[in-house]
Amino acid sequence: MKFWTAAVIAATLLAGILAGGATILGLMAPVAGAAEAATGAAMDPEVVRWAFASAAGAAALSALAAGYAVAQVGTAAVGALAEKPELFGRMLILVGLAEGIAIYGLIVAVLIFNRVG
Repeated sequence: MKFWTAAVIAATLLAGILAGGATILGLMAPVAGAAEAATGAAMDPEVVRWAFASAAGAAALSALAAGYAVAQVGTAAVGALAEKPELFGRMLILVGLAEGIAIYGLIVAVLIFNRVG
């Protein structure tokens, strides 16, 4: 049982790293020209870089938190379903609420990108 818990946590960490890494790669690209073309005015490249970093952090950390929450809730749900199978609908709602954390982080990242332009 502990192997599966460790495997779920490792997969969650890998997903968070990949989600954050994809956005962090955008930090290395020159963003000053893209910001000027999009807004028509010169924007400080440092502001754009910090916006990318904060969006990456929001997406990555929320993905990690959602994965951990799903692991904990899913483990408890499987244990409860083994004793009372009629609780399936309630447990599905609880796991869905835990998955919603990642969606909130994605929404925050999109709002950050919209703010920068």
